Amino acid sequence: MGTGVSKSREDGSHGGEEEREESLDQAGGQLYLSLKMENYKRKGDIIPHVYGSVPLVGSWDSSKALPMERESASMWELSFVVPPNHETLDFKFLLKPRYNNAPCIVEEGPNRLLTGGTLQGDARLAIFRLNADEVLEYRVFIHADRVSPFDLAASWRAYQENLRPSAVRGIPDVTINSLPEMGAEDNSSTSLELDLEHYVVPAPSTNSGFVYAANNTETPRSLGHAGVFASMDGPGSVSYSFKDAGVSVDRPATIKEMEVIVPDSSRVYSGPGMVESKSVGTFSPLQKQDSHRGLLVDRGVGSPRLVKSASASTFTVDLRLDTETKNSIPAAAGAVAAAAVADQMLGPKEDRHLAIVLVGLPARGKTFTAAKLTRYLRWLGHDTKHFNVGKYRRLKHGSNQSADFFRADNPEGMEARNEVAALAMEDMISWMQEGGQVGIFDATNSTRKRRNMLMKMAEGKCKIIFLETLCNDERIIERNIRLKIQQSPDYAEEPDFEAGYRDFKNRLDNYEKVYEPVEEGSYIKMIDMVSGNGGQIQVNNISGYLPGRIVFFLVNTHLTPRPILLTRHGESKDNVRGRIGGDTELSDRGEIYSKKLANFVEKRLKSERAASIWTSTLQRTILTATPIGGFPKIQWRALDEIYAGVCDGMTYEEIKKNMPEEYEGRKKDKLRYRYPRGESYLDVIQRLEPVIIELERQRAPVVVISHQAVLRALYAYFADRPLKEIPHIEVPLHTIIEIQMGVTGVQEKRYKLMD
Repeated sequence: MGTGVSKSREDGSHGGEEEREESLDQAGGQLYLSLKMENYKRKGDIIPHVYGSVPLVGSWDSSKALPMERESASMWELSFVVPPNHETLDFKFLLKPRYNNAPCIVEEGPNRLLTGGTLQGDARLAIFRLNADEVLEYRVFIHADRVSPFDLAASWRAYQENLRPSAVRGIPDVTINSLPEMGAEDNSSTSLELDLEHYVVPAPSTNSGFVYAANNTETPRSLGHAGVFASMDGPGSVSYSFKDAGVSVDRPATIKEMEVIVPDSSRVYSGPGMVESKSVGTFSPLQKQDSHRGLLVDRGVGSPRLVKSASASTFTVDLRLDTETKNSIPAAAGAVAAAAVADQMLGPKEDRHLAIVLVGLPARGKTFTAAKLTRYLRWLGHDTKHFNVGKYRRLKHGSNQSADFFRADNPEGMEARNEVAALAMEDMISWMQEGGQVGIFDATNSTRKRRNMLMKMAEGKCKIIFLETLCNDERIIERNIRLKIQQSPDYAEEPDFEAGYRDFKNRLDNYEKVYEPVEEGSYIKMIDMVSGNGGQIQVNNISGYLPGRIVFFLVNTHLTPRPILLTRHGESKDNVRGRIGGDTELSDRGEIYSKKLANFVEKRLKSERAASIWTSTLQRTILTATPIGGFPKIQWRALDEIYAGVCDGMTYEEIKKNMPEEYEGRKKDKLRYRYPRGESYLDVIQRLEPVIIELERQRAPVVVISHQAVLRALYAYFADRPLKEIPHIEVPLHTIIEIQMGVTGVQEKRYKLMD
């Protein structure tokens, strides 16, 4: 119960002049004592008790002895506060049967004398004689603290709050109540303006408006600001010459000239029955699968590297982490961290880095899919970057290229496009060698020759998985084309929409004439998945934790526009007191906000009958959602506030005063700091992954009523904020964050209903 500790002592020896000289200081608080008894040989249903003089019991009558509580299988404990005028205690231990009236057994020896938290004499054991031949021994421990009266009062209030029955006990995890009667709750304090725009407040500038997805990708290293090659005169520069690809890039090399020959696809990849064997660096045949819809498991990222010990004839697994491996471990906890460590220690070196290479015709949602996947992997803790070849092309050759530039029979255009693809791939591999984990390579990559070039560049450096997006819905393709004309920098200087439309259609025709579906290597095919109404995902030669998570994520994503509303619960009684955690009810202001929120949801989602309300299992979120009618309400344990462990119910001032090391540890690294017996922000992110997947899968609006730390983590996912920023994101009370998800990406709007 006590939390305010200035001096403490736990003594198992209890005796000697030195111990008596170290007794607790008598000033500055009340004495908090914990008596413990330990015995590993359980004897029936016998319970240790304590009895003695004032103020402990006030009677040497054994029938009034105080029972000790079981702390573990072998330990019993009794704690209490000693008034300042009774800091000398006279007591003894005794044993009582639990279920019968057998006589009590009092410990052998004289009474115990406790003065100022120090036990006098040598009494580290309590000896009980059960009969003439049997003796039972308990080890005795005394723990004494000085606790201020204010901390005692605060602890008692928190204890009383936690004892109070929950106001929402008995409410099922899934409920739906009827619509509220109009006018029943409307009054001056809870009604809202008819125009909800009246409550809009500024949102962070990075997320309040639309930004073309390709512009948010990695800035090219290999290109200078003037659209020419950056200086590569350093000692490690290399010259590439891509002859078979129809491109020759002459660049200075101070070491030696390196020629990369793109192999003849007909000889290297004769069909889907040929895959690269990473173990020996050759290509070996595999049994052909029907339509490639089966899952072929190769060595992947989970295969061990076997090394032979110099002093042994057997093989052992090399678990040593080199510098490169340590750099590629994600900033994560739980399953992500466990899988990453296993993959990094046991997988082939080139599989420590993963390249997701997009494949598909224009206007099939490649860049949008790449942006979502990048955001998801970053949020999980993987160092991920999105490399868009179109951005390289615009910087190198300008953004006003006509459809003729993309013709397969235009050698200059082919050379220029292969050149920038090679530069982007080189940048991505260089970044991976510096510690990057996952690179998303965003381009059409529509021919086998181009993909062979990329695989040759990646050989021995990273594992490639092709991600092909196929769409046969003409309506969706037409919508994407029109969005492309409106938003792409390629048509920013084209004032005539119809002229831009015709040019893009011609560009699309040029790609369709030479398009070759992926049939080689490891790949994921997304067929008609963007609508969210079914479709197919085909996987081939996919293994390992991270590729598996990517497949699972892609299965659940779509482009259906819908809003997601994030809000904290109404102000709680612990918010008023400045206490963290707990499970208290709403304050008066919190109850007003719950009614305002119900009014807001009714106005904002009046035409969205398929919407749902998600809350945590803590009563302050459930009570906030109670006035909302007409929508199903679902309780998620994963949405509970970050658990503060032993600090639950304390104020930050109490933590700073009583647990200064914990306070400073949290201050230094809020992202990774874990409360004693509690959680860290990284723990919260791990338990929120199912929530993110379900939010991606939902096609109707969702209102999430949760807590500050949880909403920080959810908001960081949608806003693509770095992990290190999550603990510092501002999520104020009584404010609604509307996340609009759709084909143009993620946009944000904020409504403040109360101060």
